[in-house]
Amino acid sequence: MYQITKDTIVAEIMMNAPVTQPLFLEIGMHCLGCALATGESVEQACMVHGVEVEPFVKKVNEYIAANA
Repeated sequence: MYQITKDTIVAEIMMNAPVTQPLFLEIGMHCLGCALATGESVEQACMVHGVEVEPFVKKVNEYIAANA
């Protein structure tokens, strides 16, 4: 099963688990396909959007597991 960490690049998640897009959009991460997503980690994206990274990573991994 695919899992992410705070160091996973956002674009990689979109390629491997596109089902998670609503979770990113929900917290204001609308640039999922832009150039920044290809080099930005989950931790960096969370920092920019004022989101705590560890709870978000947990939520995304739980979502992936439930929708695999």
